[in-house]
Amino acid sequence: MKKLQILRITILAICFSFAMSAYAKEGMWLPYLLKQLNEGEMQSMGMKLSAEDIYSVNQSSLKDAVLIFGGGCTGELISNQGLLLTNHHCGYGEIQSHSSVEHDYLTDGFWAMSKEEELPNPGLTVTFIIRMEDVTAQLQDSLSKNMSEDERNVVIRRISKRITTKAEEGTHYDAEVRPFYQGNQFVLIITETYKDVRLVGAPPSSVGKFGFDTDNWVWPRHTGDFSMFRIYADSNNLPAEYSPNNVPFTPRHHLPVQTNGYKEDDFTMVFGFPGRTEEYLPSPAVSYVLDHGNPAKISMRDESLEIIGKWMDSDKKINIQYAAKQSRISNAWKKWIGQSKGLKQVDAIGQKQALEEKFQTAVDGNPAWKEEYGSVLEGYTTVYGNAVPYMLGRDLLIEYFYYGPEIIRFASRFEALAEEGLSEEKQQAIIEKLKAATKGHFKNYQKSVDEELFLALSKLYVDNLNQDFVPVQLAEILNSKNPIAELYENTIFSSEEEVMNFLDDFSTKKVKKLQKDQAYVLQKDVLDTYLSKIKPKYNEYNNELSLLNRTYMKGLMEVLPKEQVYYPDANFSLRVTYGQVNGYKPRDGVEYEFYTTADGILEKMDNSTKEFAVPEKLAGLIREKQFGNYADENGDLRVCFIGSNHTTGGNSGSPAINANGELIGLNFDRTWESTMSDIMYDATICRNIMVDIRYVLFIIDEYAEADHLIDELTLVK
Repeated sequence: MKKLQILRITILAICFSFAMSAYAKEGMWLPYLLKQLNEGEMQSMGMKLSAEDIYSVNQSSLKDAVLIFGGGCTGELISNQGLLLTNHHCGYGEIQSHSSVEHDYLTDGFWAMSKEEELPNPGLTVTFIIRMEDVTAQLQDSLSKNMSEDERNVVIRRISKRITTKAEEGTHYDAEVRPFYQGNQFVLIITETYKDVRLVGAPPSSVGKFGFDTDNWVWPRHTGDFSMFRIYADSNNLPAEYSPNNVPFTPRHHLPVQTNGYKEDDFTMVFGFPGRTEEYLPSPAVSYVLDHGNPAKISMRDESLEIIGKWMDSDKKINIQYAAKQSRISNAWKKWIGQSKGLKQVDAIGQKQALEEKFQTAVDGNPAWKEEYGSVLEGYTTVYGNAVPYMLGRDLLIEYFYYGPEIIRFASRFEALAEEGLSEEKQQAIIEKLKAATKGHFKNYQKSVDEELFLALSKLYVDNLNQDFVPVQLAEILNSKNPIAELYENTIFSSEEEVMNFLDDFSTKKVKKLQKDQAYVLQKDVLDTYLSKIKPKYNEYNNELSLLNRTYMKGLMEVLPKEQVYYPDANFSLRVTYGQVNGYKPRDGVEYEFYTTADGILEKMDNSTKEFAVPEKLAGLIREKQFGNYADENGDLRVCFIGSNHTTGGNSGSPAINANGELIGLNFDRTWESTMSDIMYDATICRNIMVDIRYVLFIIDEYAEADHLIDELTLVK
């Protein structure tokens, strides 16, 4: 217990000592600790709020307007009627699901002109944070150094379950215990989830995705990356499944919208749910990323994007079917390319090695430290030296199975029907679920596209794998005279009609037919090979790395307390990051301004390509400078701006908030030079990209003429 208290004091002391340093703009901070750690610096940078205004359990605060949108984005409430903003790319799947050739909302946009026209989205949820609480002491008392990682994890799960059960008792809330600082700290997070979320508005993709892949991760940017949804609740303002009787949700807080904009060096804060960072990776881990992981994943997505892009350009229906898939694949692909480039440019491995040398020297000079931390770096070298084939095998499996040919992944969903001893009731429930999944799958599926993906990605998968890990069935298909025919002509899973007929007339006698189906056999072989030959060793090495990571994290904070900022890595929990509105100089001879204007849209306009096509109405409004109430002091319409806020995936849709707690934009991207910031942040060049709220209002008001939505907002000047 005494060691735990020392660790806590060390963490707080380290963080506070850096709160006044030049590096404090780096970091993703837990909002419930802002009072102790960050409030002073934030106010010295111009913030007019208190930490209590940002995060409070006892009164409404900014946190009550910030939410998890779906499974991986952030959103914010902007009216007292449950109206929320998030990114266009965050709502893209819902927009696409409502689109058809007859009603192409991706191309044309969608605007509900009344609440009755708002579109339900089954399965879409939003989640609010009720409170966060440090529960480290409740877990650490039951953990010991003699435990294996598996034993430790069992204890953590058991105690976490006890804590969450107690927290949920008598409420409609959910609770979860999450580790921070590589498992040196644990936090209880209480949440509230709403399940009736309806699409209200979205600009056409020519606005919401303007620049598409070419401009993705790039500055300067001219993208109106936003969409609008509304939360509905029951008559008591509580979460409820979709019902036409539900009413708009009344939030505890919604963000006022500032229409006067910002100036260079103004304070900014991004409040949201960053997904994952790995700021404390040792040098061997960065070497793996640069030499093995990223190159293999990039090569597979190169092939996917080329094939999907070709087919999307050839057919409007395929363009709609594969739009969301293409976007999902391309986003990480381009990020990994930039990340590798950036890490090499700043010599990330060299910087990590210099830190490790300093750490080892200090440890060797202190007997107590040497006993506890002396073998950590040597351990990293040994584990990564042995683990590369298994780590790469896992990365490739994820790329191939989850982002590759869909027929394999789809066939895997039918394993539940092959179980022995199913009751008739359970069997029928599985069949009905599979029928719904089949309809959803084939709505956005083209056999010809999938065939080409299968051939290209299967070859890459096999070529990149350690040959001992190559699935036998996959090798046999690829070595046949016609691999595509060998698979797709010997399966039911490439035809909706055949699958539905199979399910309509299913009996236990058909299990054998399923077990002989070529796609079913292939998916089973791919997964079984991974589970038997790769996963056990991967888990073994991963357990060793978990212990090393936890020890190294603790050691860094204790041994080198003044070396850098020690904030916890992102893990999709609520965080605050803050900085300033400012440009940057990414390389010699290049300097970027901190905002863009609508003039840049016309400069980039090229209606011969979908990437830079501009709707005629929008082009006319810009040419005539009909910006309504949303122009800046120079008469220009600002589109996007950048700041030194430390963000990552999951921050998409996060509110960009000014010194007074007012909404000035939506975070949606990082600059190309910033893609390395998940592993190594560089405050001189890392910038987040935000769409200016005035451009959002202009599109809603002047372009879409949906002024009834503007009337809901609390506008501030």
